[in-house]
Amino acid sequence: MTATLLDDATQARVVAAYLKRHPEFLSEYPELAANLTMPREQGPVSSLAVYQLQSLRDKNAELERKLAELISIAADNEKLMERVHALTVALLRANTMEVTARSVVAKLSADFHTEQVRLVLFGSETLPRADWLLQLPSPEALPEFADFLHQNEPVSGRLSAEKLQRLFGHVDTPIQSVAMMRLGDSGILAIGSSDPDRFQPGMGTLFLKMISATITAALARARDVA
Repeated sequence: MTATLLDDATQARVVAAYLKRHPEFLSEYPELAANLTMPREQGPVSSLAVYQLQSLRDKNAELERKLAELISIAADNEKLMERVHALTVALLRANTMEVTARSVVAKLSADFHTEQVRLVLFGSETLPRADWLLQLPSPEALPEFADFLHQNEPVSGRLSAEKLQRLFGHVDTPIQSVAMMRLGDSGILAIGSSDPDRFQPGMGTLFLKMISATITAALARARDVA
């Protein structure tokens, strides 16, 4: 017991001496400072208590910032869900291919505040001409997008001038970013924006997949009815 106490006291003196020689030690290991117990007496060591308090305040501020960010993201996602739901309801009411196609473009333009929408449809249906519609006999008619059609995943970001021209033709405001979704075997939906940051590579594609699945099902149903 006595030997143990002596060893503990010796170790404590060694630690204290080391800290005196290296006052910057806690700045290199801040997690230790947060776990130290401070004496009640006021003195030079109280500066460490101030440091601990400031560290806790900084951590709380960071947690509050992250919480506010999560709340903002949740609010944005809720609005997107409401818009996807409204799109789904509109497509459920559509009973022809033409009404389905027009409902897609109308809801995306109004509710999702899109600047340019292009609906590419593969097949032999004859629909009224529209500046937002591109009708082609098959996917092979779009060799520029062969890789995209093969992957069958939404993409977002920038497109080459050749691809932009093929999809959108001439537009008054240059398109800086695009989101594209394959609509099963029915076609492609492309949304263009003049904001280069609106659609970026690596952005979440959950809602794009939901929109794609909804429109794909609606187009398939319209074709079956026809």
